[in-house]
Parts: sequence; C-alpha cells; structure tokens
Amino acid sequence: FLTTDHGSIRIKNPVRIIGDKETNSNLRYKVGKNLNVNEKEVFVIANPQEVYLPRLNITSKYMFAYGDKFFAYPNNYNYYVNHYKNTFQHGGISMEEVMIPFITLNPK
Repeated sequence: FLTTDHGSIRIKNPVRIIGDKETNSNLRYKVGKNLNVNEKEVFVIANPQEVYLPRLNITSKYMFAYGDKFFAYPNNYNYYVNHYKNTFQHGGISMEEVMIPFITLNPK
C-alpha cells in the first residue's frame, strides 16, 4: 500500500472575519464563539455536535474557507493579505485537503 498526507492549496482570496482573542489562528478554518463573517463566503457548522465535532463552549461555531479562500482579520488586513496571498496552506475544504491518495501495488 502507498498513501500520503493530505495536501495543501494556494490561497488567493481573503475573507474578512472578526473573532475574539480565543479564536484559533489558522488561515483556513476558525473555531470559536462570536465569529462574525459573511456566511455566504464560507462553510459554517453552527452545531458542531451534529457532525461529531467538539463544542468548546455553548456558542462555538466552526467556519471553513473553501476553494482558494483564506481568513483575514480587519486589523492589519492589508498586511496579512499581502503576506499570505499566493502561499500554500493546510486546512479548509478543498479536494487537495480532503482527498487522501491511496494505491495498492501488486508485484508482477
């Protein structure tokens, strides 16, 4: 058998998000309470227990960037967008991130 870790994706399009100081720092997904984002631009899990994800507190949500999107906070927005745009990152929802290659090799 031959397999590999999941991949990474080049991120190009920032999505503004506001979170409190307890929100994680990943560019492709956020977990926390009081997350504020245009929910049409991301994949939101408002009830984590329904999909067997841990709930950190009563109002915790999960937000995932998809495609080539990434999260950026409004403070120092332009700095972070310029710093991370066109870099390769883990996380979020993309074919590269959720599909794991697997092959069975048989000798001749």
